Amino acid sequence: MRSKRHTHAVLMLESKVEMKFIQEALGHSSMQVTSDVYSHVSKTIETDSINRFEKHTQNIFSKGAKRLIMINLDFAPS
Repeated sequence: MRSKRHTHAVLMLESKVEMKFIQEALGHSSMQVTSDVYSHVSKTIETDSINRFEKHTQNIFSKGAKRLIMINLDFAPS
């Protein structure tokens, strides 16, 4: 039974269910307990995290590149 509970909790985490909901569903006294027990990194969570970080940094760099282009255009000799 314990492995089904663990699998259920990890699947909820992978599907981005809020930790507070998982904590209450499992009957833990705090989100810290739930996090400590169940939020080890699964391959899905790891891949999703890497992809989100990569997308975020690409967004930052593309915005920065656009700003640099605009700055260069402002200072370009006429």
